[in-house]
Amino acid sequence: MDELADEAAALVARRPRDARLRRVGTSRGGAPLWLLSVGHGTRQALVVAGPHANEPVGGATVLRLAERALADPGLTEGADATWNLLLCLDPDGLRRNEGWLSGPYTLGHYFRHFFRPGFLEQPEWLPDGADAAVLPETRALLALQDELKPFFQASLHGVDVGGGFLELTHDLPGLAGRMARIAARLGVPRELGPYDTLYWPSLGPAVHLIPPPQRGDLAAAITEAAVESTWYHPHRHGTVTAIVEAPMWGVAAVEDGAPPADRDAALRTISHTLRHDAATLERVLARIRPLVAAAPDAGRLLAPIGDYLLVCPGLADAWDPDVAAPSRPLPPLRTAHLAALRIAGRRLALRTAGLLHQLVSGAGPAAVGALPELDRLIDAWCTDYRDGCGARWIPVARQVEYQSRVVLAAFELAGRRARGTSRPGGPGWSCGTAVPMHQE
Repeated sequence: MDELADEAAALVARRPRDARLRRVGTSRGGAPLWLLSVGHGTRQALVVAGPHANEPVGGATVLRLAERALADPGLTEGADATWNLLLCLDPDGLRRNEGWLSGPYTLGHYFRHFFRPGFLEQPEWLPDGADAAVLPETRALLALQDELKPFFQASLHGVDVGGGFLELTHDLPGLAGRMARIAARLGVPRELGPYDTLYWPSLGPAVHLIPPPQRGDLAAAITEAAVESTWYHPHRHGTVTAIVEAPMWGVAAVEDGAPPADRDAALRTISHTLRHDAATLERVLARIRPLVAAAPDAGRLLAPIGDYLLVCPGLADAWDPDVAAPSRPLPPLRTAHLAALRIAGRRLALRTAGLLHQLVSGAGPAAVGALPELDRLIDAWCTDYRDGCGARWIPVARQVEYQSRVVLAAFELAGRRARGTSRPGGPGWSCGTAVPMHQE
């Protein structure tokens, strides 16, 4: 977190006429929320990094975008645009992930040090609407959106295991094709059927239209992002919002568009596995809860643990072909969808086990007896990701290059949409490889 601010300050010192850095808010823990702005155009673009604490790639991406905007006048003067880059929306949460950020980049190390706050503490969500937002990070972002009235907003997210995909509040024709070329050149798999967009309209391969927000219960809000959020808040200003997901560990099967060999058998295995894993973790939690209740960090860790365990039964039922009268029938599924569902079920279990591991580790001698079982579960499930799903680490430089190129493509197309023109080409778009692979 400190490195992000230092690098942004150094960039401003090099180019003081073209770049500015200002504090736009303060986190719950007292950390500054820094906004780096590049250019002096009248049309505002807003890029938000670090909305989820365990998804750090966005911080490096905004610095990359700042460098590109400074190097290419077509992205600023030529587009009459100012780039506003929020370095990190949840700096407190990001600090809690520092146990794995410096490596080694193994699945086991990641999940044992994984942290993401409970749903109600995630600053992009507006569970009670914008007027009732209580988190200072959320209020700062809402104020920034209303100040800038951006024509384009990008929220930078990361998929821990799977592939890259996009979620949009408005269609940007041509973006799916550009994303496909970027992903192919950089060797990043596209996730054709993420579980949280399963019922959303498709705008093209790995590109989905976010439905208008609607009220629902907590379980629905956690598993589907079509809720009140800062994604839709600037809709009133005509803003196009793009949620740009970049994977850390890629899985080739998430872009397999072939029909599945046996859809129902795969769904049964996925749903039964999720129920079994969730029940195992529920038993661990029940055993250790009395021993960890007084631990200093218990509340912060138990909230997301509770969220994950809350949604598991409903998801298992929704995916199980033998459950009578599901609330919504599943859409047609390809092999890619089944791979994504398998990964998602395992993700819920692994995140819960990792949070439990941290809870037990910090609770003192009384609870450490649960560590061997949690270590065994984490190791087994990570092995399934690596060997069963074929998860492979994507170097950070490639993650950043992928995400920054997709943002630039969306920026250009959103600018065309705002101007109502359709000229070919445009600023920021290039199919060339910008990061030599031997330097990753």
